[in-house]
Amino acid sequence: MTVKELVDLFDLEIVAGPSLEKEIDGVYIGDLLSNVMARAEKDNLWLTVQGHQNVVAVALLVELSAVILVEDFEYEKNAVQRACQKGVNLLKAKKKSYALACKFCESKI
Repeated sequence: MTVKELVDLFDLEIVAGPSLEKEIDGVYIGDLLSNVMARAEKDNLWLTVQGHQNVVAVALLVELSAVILVEDFEYEKNAVQRACQKGVNLLKAKKKSYALACKFCESKI
């Protein structure tokens, strides 16, 4: 599944979407940046409550398909600008991480 297909299927908001054709391979949930760097895998989605520019740096380092900011939190303006410059997909969801993860499991992401 691509990021674009995910957005359409789960009614997610695109905050920065320069690379919506990226393929998704798994999901990582967590808010501790060092854990994401150590344990998330290339092409994963990352579900988090953090919306600062270091999230963009981690997404680039790990080569994630997209970051999904959950619980209707907001990305910081500089994070969005950086994501647009660097080609990182930033999405938003109103749901909690657990609820999204359950939906993703039902859809076999």
